[in-house]
Parts: sequence; structure tokens; C-alpha cells
Amino acid sequence: MTDVSAGKPSPQRPPAESAQPPTNPKRKVLTASLVGTSIEFYDFYVYATAAVLVFPYLFFPEGDMMAARLQSLATFAIAFVARPIGSWLFGHFGDRIGRKTTLVASLLTMGIATVAIGLLPTYAQIGVAAPLLLALCRFGQGLGLGGEWGGAALLATENAPAGKRGFYGTFPQMGAPIGFFLANGVFLILSQTMSDETFLAYGWRIPFLISTVLIVIGLWVRLTLHETPAFAKIVASGERVKTPIVEVFRSNWPAVVIGTLIMLATYVLFYLMTVFSLGFGTDPDTGLGYERSQFLVFLLIGVVFFGIFTPISGLLADRFGRKPTLVTVTVAIIAFGFAMGPLLGGGGTFGVMAFLIIGLSLMGLTFGPMAAVLPELFPTKVRYTGASAAYNLASLLGASFAPYIATWLAGTFGLAWVGGYLVLVGCITLGALLVGKETSDADLDEISAKVTR
Repeated sequence: MTDVSAGKPSPQRPPAESAQPPTNPKRKVLTASLVGTSIEFYDFYVYATAAVLVFPYLFFPEGDMMAARLQSLATFAIAFVARPIGSWLFGHFGDRIGRKTTLVASLLTMGIATVAIGLLPTYAQIGVAAPLLLALCRFGQGLGLGGEWGGAALLATENAPAGKRGFYGTFPQMGAPIGFFLANGVFLILSQTMSDETFLAYGWRIPFLISTVLIVIGLWVRLTLHETPAFAKIVASGERVKTPIVEVFRSNWPAVVIGTLIMLATYVLFYLMTVFSLGFGTDPDTGLGYERSQFLVFLLIGVVFFGIFTPISGLLADRFGRKPTLVTVTVAIIAFGFAMGPLLGGGGTFGVMAFLIIGLSLMGLTFGPMAAVLPELFPTKVRYTGASAAYNLASLLGASFAPYIATWLAGTFGLAWVGGYLVLVGCITLGALLVGKETSDADLDEISAKVTR
């Protein structure tokens, strides 16, 4: 028998430490969130670039190039319809099964769809089936990214030390400028090393097929992770909900609305700065007429500033609060909308570069804190679903047709109206920020459904 009075531990009672869930090293958390979103955004932006430079020529009937470009941008928009569906699908499993498994599934979904695009036959080969298959693959990309962002944001913020959620949350956000830089960098290299005929014949497929290698890297990084501490607590307490999406819209719908509107200006700004500006900048008839490779260089320079200001914004959000930081940046975005016409419309290199650098710097400042802000609006048991829903509904409203609307506005009324479009959505976002409450001091384990002051 065990002599309890002598202070010897009972063999039937293991030490308390063994009941604690395993934790992830901070470096591994940050690496996994950064690498995964970089791959996902690379896949997404490869399509965005090709939708301007390649698909109008290869996947649609010959004729009116403006009509072909608008049709191509319409297929680009399909992913944004799919993203809220992906947020529901992957969010359900992320809140029921766990963050890690769901992140692996979303990466595979996105990657398979991207590689498939690189293998598609063109309109000249199979006719109208080509754009239909392209649209289907784009839908698959949207499903994957719809589930990716929420899991990556939670991976970073639910593992973050106290007072550093804003900064940790910028690591999945850094995937956007890195992915964009890689995607456009590959297109730039191909355009410099291939003739236009070779590029349109097969060179455009290479950026999509490269995704195969990136998927393997992303899976290797993510499969080595443990579950986040916040989700492990929910599992241990038995608080998982049966249908997270129902719970979100029944008890947390104000957070979905506020989160969606907070992200609105961010999405419109980004796709005006990238997809629209690339199309307008390289259009020889109704735009500025720059060479494709030259304007890609301009964009890559601007994206460097996007990357620089993304982590800075996280530090500012931790130091001064989410709300003051984002209100200040949104006011600057509204002012930038008024300056868009004069900066870009002049067509000079100085004005174009000023437009891209200022706009993409503002993009980093507004995008960086979002991976902390949106998860902080939702309780742990529905956080994956809720944050993903807000993020991707904003993409549907703010990004899906932004390049299409901007292209139409510029062609019909002029660039000043494109700037007015940005001013309008900036004012909507500013209103949501002023109504919403500060969340930087919130305890992730004790967040309620109340999101306004």
C-alpha cells in the first residue's frame, strides 16, 4: 500500500501538468500562419494577374477586347461568391474539429483548384467549355481561401502572448503582400524571358503549376502543429456547438455586420490598387498604355510598402488600440480617394508611383490589424466561423466586382468617379468603426456577443 501520510504520490493520480494540452512554439506558429497564407494568396493573385493579362485572349471569343476583359473580371469575381460559402464550410469544421485539420483541408482545396487552372484547355481548343471550367476552378479557389484566412488568423492570435495579438495577427496578413509579390514576380520573369507568343502559348501556365511545390511546403509546416490553446479549452469543457453558422447568425449577427463593414474599404482599396490599376495602366486604348512588364515593376515596388506597413500597423494597434488606429487610417483612405484621379490620371511615372506607394502603404496599415480585430468580435466556440464569415462577406461586397465597377466607371465617367467609389466605401467603414467598441484588451476566453459601445 502507498503511504499517503509519508507524502508519497499515489500512482493512480498523474501529475496535473499531464492534463495540459501541448503548446506550439511561437516561432512555429508565426511561420505556419505566414507560410500558409502566402501560398494561398499567391494562388489567388496568380489568377487576378492572369485575369487581366492572359484570360481575355485565351478563354473568351475574339472580338471586343473590353468585353473580353469584363468577362474575365466576372470570372475573377466568382471566387468572392464562393468565399462566404467556404467560410461556412471550413468554419463549421474549424469550430467543431479544430483549427489545424481545417487549415490543411483549405490549403489542399485552394492548391488543387490552382493547379487545375494551369492544365485547362483554352477556348480555341474546346470552345465555350473553357470559360466554364475556368469559372469552376475559380470557385474552388474561393472555397479554399474562404476557409484559409480565418484559421490562419486564429492560429496566430489564439497563440499570441498578452498585449501582442495585434502584432502576431499581422503574420497571416503578411501573406498577402508576399503572395502578391511572388505571383507578379513570376509573371514578370516570364514576360522578360519569353516572347508574347510563347507566353500565351504555354508560359502563362507555369505560375499555376508552381503551386504544386508550394502546397507540399505548406502541408509540411502545418501538419507539425498542435491545436490552439483556446480551442483545446472548448473541447475540454464540452462547449462546442453543433452548428456554428446557426449560432453565429442567431447570437452574434451584430458582430458579423460590424466586422463586414470594417473590412469593406480594405477590400475595395486593394483591388483598385492591383487588379484595376494593372488593367488601366496597361490598356493602350482607354488607359495609360504602359508595357506589361514595366507596370508589374511599378506594382512590385508598391507592394514592398504594403509589406513594410503591415507589421507596423499591428504594433500601432497594440500600442494605441484597434479603433484609434483604424479610424485614423480610414480617414486617410478617404482623402486618398479624392487624390486618385490627379495622381493616376496624369499618366506620368512620378504620379503613378506616388499613387501605388501611397495606396499600398495605406493598404498595409488598414489590413494589418484585421486578423486581430475580427476574431476579437466572436467567442471561441464560433470564432472560426464568425471571423471567416465577416471577412469573406466583406470580400463579396467590397472586392468581387470592385475591378469591374472601377473599369466601367473609368471608361464611362473618368477616374474621379473611381476615387469617389473609394470615398463612399471609406465612409461606410468609418461609420462602422465609430459605432464599434475597442477590443484590444478583450480576453479571448470571455468575449461576449456585444460589439458596440
